Amino acid sequence: MLSVNQVSKTYAGRTLFSAVSFHINRGEKIGLIGPNGAGKSTLFSLLLRETTPDDGQVTMEKGLNFGFLPQESAPVDDVTVLELATGHADEHSRWELEPKAKRILKGLAFRESDFERNARTLSGGWVMRAHLARLLVQEPDLLLLDEPTNHLDLESLLWFQEYLKTYPGAILMISHDREFLNALCDTILEIAHGRVLRYRGNYDDYLREKAAREEQMQSAFENQQREIAKLQQWADRFKAKANFASRAQDKLKMIDRIERVDAPLQAAKQVKFRFPQPPRSGQRVMTLKDLAFGYGQTPVYHALDFEIERGQRLVLVGPNGAGKSTLLKLLAGALTPQSGKRDLGHNVKLGYFAQYRGDVLNMKHSVLQSAMDLPSRPGEQLARTLLGSFLFHGDDVFKPVGVLSGGEKSRLALVRLLLDPPNLLLMDEPTTHLDMGSIDALIQALEDYEGTLVFISHDVHFIRAMARSVLHIAAGVLTPYAGDYQYYLDKTKASSAREALTARLNPPANPNALSNHQPMGGSSEPNRGNSNAGGKTKEQKRAEAEARNARSKARKDLEQKVSTIEQNLATLEQRKLELVNLLQDGATYADAVKFRALSEELEQIEPKITKETSAWEQATATLEEKLTELSTEKNG
Repeated sequence: MLSVNQVSKTYAGRTLFSAVSFHINRGEKIGLIGPNGAGKSTLFSLLLRETTPDDGQVTMEKGLNFGFLPQESAPVDDVTVLELATGHADEHSRWELEPKAKRILKGLAFRESDFERNARTLSGGWVMRAHLARLLVQEPDLLLLDEPTNHLDLESLLWFQEYLKTYPGAILMISHDREFLNALCDTILEIAHGRVLRYRGNYDDYLREKAAREEQMQSAFENQQREIAKLQQWADRFKAKANFASRAQDKLKMIDRIERVDAPLQAAKQVKFRFPQPPRSGQRVMTLKDLAFGYGQTPVYHALDFEIERGQRLVLVGPNGAGKSTLLKLLAGALTPQSGKRDLGHNVKLGYFAQYRGDVLNMKHSVLQSAMDLPSRPGEQLARTLLGSFLFHGDDVFKPVGVLSGGEKSRLALVRLLLDPPNLLLMDEPTTHLDMGSIDALIQALEDYEGTLVFISHDVHFIRAMARSVLHIAAGVLTPYAGDYQYYLDKTKASSAREALTARLNPPANPNALSNHQPMGGSSEPNRGNSNAGGKTKEQKRAEAEARNARSKARKDLEQKVSTIEQNLATLEQRKLELVNLLQDGATYADAVKFRALSEELEQIEPKITKETSAWEQATATLEEKLTELSTEKNG
């Protein structure tokens, strides 16, 4: 239905692709992948005939109609949501299309009360959903989708994924979502190094076939290079000898006639970065105590007790509206609880990577200003170096933040975290708008990160790589699973890795127990008792209970000791800061007696801080050993 024949395109003096050829057949579902800047969006523009190729041609069947969903934004007229979804059809056509449009809008999470809303009152993400609904209603012969999952919540994404499985037309999609590509694609087109290569199957099939191709190419290249080296060596050795000169020339001619095997292409340059290791926090990183929060008359959490401990890698999962992002915002301090307490632990430095990058970026700043406008006040050279690593080159650093794409805003937000590294990192959908190379680079950086990580994501690949424990949230109830994502899938008997992210699990027998403090290093299931005593005597049961109580008391005593030391340290460090500020005040110098007294107090406070720090390190180490011991007993 569409053919690209020997097409070449140069942009801003750089060749994006050269002599590219491929076909799109009816009914195919194709994933277009490649690194940033490889030319994916330019290729879309050529297919849509918004630009023309430098060489070659794009041909298509007569009457072929397209539907295109851009990545970032699409214009909207003064129409209702339903009118937008039906494509501004006339009265008769609209009457025929409305039932289908309403069904699709509901699948994309619009409510019936939204249908008659003016589309211009919607946020950008909801406008994109309405445009997506319009394309699905129209059912064009070829759908061109540029990162279509970016603006969808997980439940809408699952609906959309199932809908596309039976879509009658062909689909060409750019996506960084591996699960989405695996579920839908029967073909992968990779654009890289100025070429487009076709692979059969989904994304996992592509990875396997690409690895096999590269191995074959490497082997063929090395074998040929060895053969050429042998011929050249023979010619060099004997070309000066009269009896062998003609044969040496034959060897050189043989080298010239060899059809060269291309050297394997190096992987495209990826964003490379790592987190500078932050200062060590206390064992107890954050505590929520008896916390309540809601929106208007709708409660979300009531009497919530929750604790984060140092070194956790925790993913929050659960159905839409369960309170995942709300909990993350409460932890970040972006929302204020209606009652209860939120306490940061000792020496905790918090970093919040918001789902909506505008929450943490000043749209009026330039990229460079945004990178430098941090409490740590990084120098311009360091900021420029890191921005360059995140593909902000040359004059890109002077762009206003407000004109950046979603992917650029995500990369800029990551730069800000790198320049002012936290030891508690809260991330809401960190992979949105990032390409696959950037996602893999982020995973690599976080694998080396020594701080504490709590995050929300619908990227199963990212979750599998990052999560060491899982917290399921539903109806204000928190259910912890003290294992990685596969452990969670096994325990919940999930039908698929993606659907398990929004699963509505059966409520626990004792919801209040799960809402209360649950250290994530311990048992993953709520304690519902043991109906099978295994024939133990009352004395044995009593002895075991007493031993459990003793161990529990020892743990609590250690936790209290750590908490007390942390409070003492905080008081001493606060007083030290006050003394330093007073001694730097010019008025203090005028009073010799006061200056001497403050100086002596500062000298005395330093060894106290050293002593308390040593005690804290010893107590936290002992506590960690105790927690490990208890966890081993429970799992054993």
